Amino acid sequence: MLAAPVPPAGATAATAAGKTTAAAVAATPVTVPALADWTPGTGHYAYGRGTRLVADGRAERRVADTLADDLRAAGHGAVPVVSGGARKGDIVVDVSPGRAALGKEGYELRAGAGLSVTAATEAGAFYGTRTVLQLLAQGDRVPAGRTVDVPQYEERGVGVCACYVHITTEWLENLVRDMAYHKLNQLLLELKVRSDAHPEANTWGYYTKDEIRRLVALGEKYHVSIVPEINSPGHMDPWIENRPDLQLTDSDGNKQPSRLDITRPEAFAYYTSLMDEYAQVFTSGSWHMGADEYMLGSDFAKYPQVLEYARAKNGADATPQDAFIDFVNRVHSYAAGKGKELRIWNDGLTGANTVPVTAGTTVEHWLNVATKPSQLRSQGYPLMNAAYALYLVRGGFHSDTRGLYDQKWDPRSFEGEKLASREGITGAKISLWPDNGRGETENEVAEDTDPALRHLAQATWGSPHPDATYDRFTARAAAVGHAPGWRDLTRVPVADGTYTFRSGARSVTAEVERTPDGYVTLKTEDGCLEVRGGKLTLNVPLQPGVEVSEQACDTANTVQRWQLVPVGRGYRLVNAITQMAVHVGDDGRLVQYPPDRRGAAVWQVTAA
Repeated sequence: MLAAPVPPAGATAATAAGKTTAAAVAATPVTVPALADWTPGTGHYAYGRGTRLVADGRAERRVADTLADDLRAAGHGAVPVVSGGARKGDIVVDVSPGRAALGKEGYELRAGAGLSVTAATEAGAFYGTRTVLQLLAQGDRVPAGRTVDVPQYEERGVGVCACYVHITTEWLENLVRDMAYHKLNQLLLELKVRSDAHPEANTWGYYTKDEIRRLVALGEKYHVSIVPEINSPGHMDPWIENRPDLQLTDSDGNKQPSRLDITRPEAFAYYTSLMDEYAQVFTSGSWHMGADEYMLGSDFAKYPQVLEYARAKNGADATPQDAFIDFVNRVHSYAAGKGKELRIWNDGLTGANTVPVTAGTTVEHWLNVATKPSQLRSQGYPLMNAAYALYLVRGGFHSDTRGLYDQKWDPRSFEGEKLASREGITGAKISLWPDNGRGETENEVAEDTDPALRHLAQATWGSPHPDATYDRFTARAAAVGHAPGWRDLTRVPVADGTYTFRSGARSVTAEVERTPDGYVTLKTEDGCLEVRGGKLTLNVPLQPGVEVSEQACDTANTVQRWQLVPVGRGYRLVNAITQMAVHVGDDGRLVQYPPDRRGAAVWQVTAA
């Protein structure tokens, strides 16, 4: 049980007579996002053995069933879900479409002899139960009172690039749970799904379709829409590095593995076939095509065929940029035909085009370029704030969450421009990028992300500055903790010591030592086990078949960190950075391969 926090400074609560009192401030329950309009009552609600969840309709039942699961996961015991009249101590979930003022995601919570959550929609009722869970995380008594809690922005999200490098599904599941717990509702995932239609593209680190189906199902349970992204027409090398026929060729005859040749119908057909395959596992009504940095490090002048294509299609005044916009618009049309809305990054919208982007395309603004947010909004494009100031880059830039909080940052503050109103702004999100894939481990990224996630949740749902100081806001966040079902991925299943690892005829004796971020190093007589060699991608040795060898031990070298993943009565050795498992080759050498490939060694571990 978490200790009860000091009430956040600056909280306000109205009495029944409409006046603010010190007692009301002290009685305001602690949540993230903070409750903005708490009206205190007399007494308290007490959660106990006799508590039931009362839910009469189908939508209410779904919300209550999820709440029951989470109460059990949080250590509050098994709580029955019933229909009919409520009694003292019960928690009532009610979806009343007539409560239109609550909007799509707002709710009313009342605490007294019982607890009640009322909303106009199932999503609103669900978010009300997240508040219930946060309150019960601080004790079994909730101050009596009432709140009406409605979000200011429709989209409240996190973006994760699991592109190139692989991020474990356990890590992503933790993220989904914590997002929902803090009322965030959109997760952008740029990743590779293992393709049946294009096996030549199945370079590591892909995800299996079953892995994605399980993650999407978790998102649906917790009202987190998981939006897939395959970046195009730039950053396509994960898909077309083995397809030179689809790569853009420069004026010197050089193929560009990261650039799709937008002038070729085969390239568009290839991309849309990937969209179709993703539709088998992703259920979101949105599709993100990226559309950023197509000419990063180059320019259209080196590709005269792009200008020729644009003029043939749009007339003599067309620009090379028109060919790029044409590709975006064709993807928009294809997505719309499948019932999906298109999303793109903003940096490709330089203004050097004569053909406009199709209306209704959501623009996610991350970079300050010539076309400003106010222009995009005036042109009618839905606008999301994905500012670079909200980025967390492995081994690189980290969002200054304290500074943003002190500045009272909110989603109107874009890179290069602050808008006067929130009209036309869909919301905001933080973004996690693996530019230096070995710069940090997943567990380090999780620790870095926690404050930014909670701040973004606060700034998109309610007031960006509910507490007088950032330290008091972090105390608020600590009070509510992590979501029920969140797993501590820093736990190591064996104690520090020397062990013999044996798989078949192969054995390794190594000193196991836990690292501060929750992995282990494996030190043999000849050095520490490390993945080294082969092709580097984002500074990570991601090539399957690369040898696992002994190298000079270096505590800062993240590719010397390992996970012991339980399998039956043994363990698999998985590298913390490459996320590939150790195989024993026919010659006895240790090599890495993707974990879904047959042959991953299962090691029996005994103290040496």
